[in-house]
This record gives sequence, structure tokens and C-alpha cells, in this order.
Amino acid sequence: MTLTTNNGPDESLATAPSPTKAHRSGRWIEDWRPEDPEFWEKTGAPIAKRNLIWSIFAEHLGFSVWLIWSVSSAFLVAQGFTFTPQQLFFLIAIPNLVGALIRVPYTLAVGKFGGRNWTMVSAALLLIPTLSFAYFVTQPDTPYWTFCVIAATAGFGGGNFASSMANINFFYPARLKGAALGLNAAGGNLGVAIIQFFLPVIVGGAGIFGLVKASQGGIHLERAAWVYAGLAVIAVLAAFFFMDNLSNAKTDTKQQLSVLKHKHTWVMSFLYIGTFGSFIGYSAAMPLLIKLNFWRQPVPAVEGIGINFAFYAFLGALVGSVARPLGGYLADRFGGARVTLLAFSGLVVGTLGILFTLSQLQELPPPPDKAKLAEIAADPAAFQYPDAVRAAVESNADIFPLFLGIFLFVFACTGIGNGSTYKMIPAIFRKDAVVATGEGTPERELAVLDATKKSSAAVGIIGAVGALGGFLIPITFNSPWVTAPLDATKSAFTIFTVFYVVCALVTFTVYLRKRSGAKADTGYVGV
Repeated sequence: MTLTTNNGPDESLATAPSPTKAHRSGRWIEDWRPEDPEFWEKTGAPIAKRNLIWSIFAEHLGFSVWLIWSVSSAFLVAQGFTFTPQQLFFLIAIPNLVGALIRVPYTLAVGKFGGRNWTMVSAALLLIPTLSFAYFVTQPDTPYWTFCVIAATAGFGGGNFASSMANINFFYPARLKGAALGLNAAGGNLGVAIIQFFLPVIVGGAGIFGLVKASQGGIHLERAAWVYAGLAVIAVLAAFFFMDNLSNAKTDTKQQLSVLKHKHTWVMSFLYIGTFGSFIGYSAAMPLLIKLNFWRQPVPAVEGIGINFAFYAFLGALVGSVARPLGGYLADRFGGARVTLLAFSGLVVGTLGILFTLSQLQELPPPPDKAKLAEIAADPAAFQYPDAVRAAVESNADIFPLFLGIFLFVFACTGIGNGSTYKMIPAIFRKDAVVATGEGTPERELAVLDATKKSSAAVGIIGAVGALGGFLIPITFNSPWVTAPLDATKSAFTIFTVFYVVCALVTFTVYLRKRSGAKADTGYVGV
């Protein structure tokens, strides 16, 4: 059997018989053995690298579109829409809910249609949220419910992560999965930082730490949507020309869903809420948190006071994204469970630190009502900030460096935890295969391949459940049982701290605590 793509066979490579010889259209590789050192060195590595690069590009765009509302929601008022903070927090939560729910079908699609083929489809689907966003933000009479629907379609970008990770999982050998999946995920996660960094500049707002001033022509949110619609088209073309499908990644839905019966699928799902759910939830909420607690600007024509959220909101996602491959590397070296426990310990310390900084803040008076805003907009030169507002903003600005520093530490812990938990997933299923078969036997080879398929399916399930944290965190910041925004934020971080303590205990108990006698766990301790 030879390596076969739509470009024809490579006759120079003789390999063991492939499990399938059926002809397939498109770029299909019929024989793929990354665990074979010779095959990997001569043939596998370059192909895997090429697919990884373009997978990162498509996933990066998916994350950017997924989180486009995290920043644009803070600019909607400047665009002429009058939504309450409660409405805005819900608006940024909707894409995260949809993105979580569709991760399972997106993962299954890789096994059904092929990784390359589904990358093309998933990238094309990004045109729905971008083009609809571009149109409706220019219509001042657009109702809130319409924006909720558009925000829901932005969740398509969240599904890209699951299918991309499931696909790349097949391309790399076990010893490199942590680093490869970490790079793939980090490239996608960086989409959050990039959209939060460049969107304010693209739409005409101030940005890049104040080096770019706000445009005199006002805010134009549609510009960002047009940019990402164009990039989505490029992603479709790139997948078509440069990516491959793997025949041995083909599997049926029933086989993939069998991972639902594996108890560790649910344990890891719970832990992933604490790592990735925190990353995406904090990334979505951070711009609004800064704006509500550190910044005041009633209308765009009035100069704002305090800390401009557009200058700093992207930093959290950037730190979390960069830390993710570090988590994968550390997990490859020291074991995923140990690194995950370290990450949750850091999250406990970090959220306690944030609670301390919040206790030092003053509650900012609520923004003016609609009638007052109209009056200010009619004569902005006559507006003066009330002394109470100016004093509270200036006091909070002194606390902001500490708040930001601790929050970035929290983001770093989420990134490290993201990388380490995703290393644990294939390791758990591989240990199942190793324990059940003999070394060097054909059964071992088949079991390892089956484990790879199951771990790819598990990636989608775990990713879907974990991403629900991205919905729950913004909702918790808008706690309905607390009326004052600052008190709601304190209440939320108290809940998060307790949750991270539970996650740390689960990690230690299930994956690090050694048992003896009849309760000995020979399969998963130290993964």
C-alpha cells in the first residue's frame, strides 16, 4: 500500500496494508501511521505540520468570530443602540452557549466527512454571523432580539475548535500530541486576543494602549465583520488546497458516542469547565467588567474618564493563549494531572486575589438614563462629570494595575490548565489500550488506533461541556440575585473560587492519589 492523495500515489513509500483501499474523492490519505518512527520521519511529519498550520488559521478565525461580541457589545452604545448592562452580558453569553452545544456535532463531522472537508464547511459557515453582523449594526432600528439571533450564529466559530482538535489528534504520535494540540488550541485561542486588540482600531475607536485615537467619524462596527468575512473565504480556499483527510480517522457516529459511557469523559468534562470554560468566559466578560467598574463615557462626543477597556481587554486572552502550549509541554514532561492540579491551585489563589482588589473598589454611580443621554448628546460641550463619579473613577483607577496583574495571572493558569487537560484526554484512552493488550502485538496496534478515535470523539464531548463555562461566567457576573454590578462581580468570583477548590480536589483524588489493595487504580494515576 502507498500513501495516496488526490495528487496520486507516492510509490517510494512501501507500508503495511491499510485498513481500507476504497477509492475516495478529494485529498484522502489512505495509509497513516504516525507511531511508526520511519514513516513519521520521512513522510508523516511534513504532512502533519502543513495540516496543523492551516487548521490553526481556520480555528483562529473561528475564535475571533465567536468572541466578536465580547468587544463589539461594549461599542453598541457608541453606535447608537441603548442596551442595559444586563442585556449586554447576556448578548456576550449567547455565542458561548451555542458554541458549546454544537461542538459535539462538529466533532462527529470529522469522522463522518473528513477533517479537510469539514474545515472547509465550518469556515464557510462563518460567513453567516459576519455578513449578518455587518448589515444589522448599520440599522439603528434593529431590535435587541435580532442581535441575540446574530450572536447565536457567532457560536458557529466555537464549534470549529472541537472539530479542529479532533482532526489534529489523528495526525500526531502520542509523544507529540500534547505539544501539537497545545499549539493548535493556542493558535485558535489567540483569535480572542486578536479580535479584542484590533476590533477597536478597525471600527474607529481608540486602541493599542491609546496610541490610536478614536475616529472623528464615529464607530463603524460593520468594518470588522467585513474583514472577517473575507478571511473566512481565504480559510475555505486554504483548506481546499492545502489540507488532507485521513481514511483511518473515518468512524461511525455510534463508535464515537461510545465514549459517553466512559466515566473519565465526564470527569474531564468537569475539569475542562474550570480551565477552558474559565478562559472563554473571562475573555468574553473582561471588556465589560473593565468598562463597568473603571470607565465612564456617557456619549462618544464626551471625553471618557478612567481606564479605557479597549486598551487592555485583549491582554487576558493573549496571556491565556500563549500559556496553553506551555501547559501542553509541561504535561508532556511531568504528566497532565500534576500540571492540571497546579493550574487549579493557581486559579484559587488568583480569584482570591481578585476578590481582594474588588473589595478596594468604589461602586460607580449608574450611567444616565435615555433622556439624560439625549440631552448630553445634544450639547456635549456643556456636560460635566458629577464630582461623585469623577472621585470614584479616579479611586478605582489606582487599584486597576493590581486588578489587571492578578487577572492576567488567572488567565495564565487557565491557559496552562487548558493545555494539560487536553494532554490527559488521549493519555487516558491510550492507557486503556495499553492495559488491555500485549506489547508489540497486532491487537495493541489496533487498540491504539481505536483509542485515538475515541479520544478525538471525547475531545468534542469534553470541549462542549467545558465551553458551557463561557456561558455561565458572564451570566454569573450579571447575578440576578444581586442588584449592584460591583456586588454581583464579588459574588461571582466567590462562586468561582469555591468551584476551583472542588476541581483541584477532583484532580488529586482521581488522577494523583495512589490507592492500594483492591482499590488500586492501575490505569489512570499520573496521566
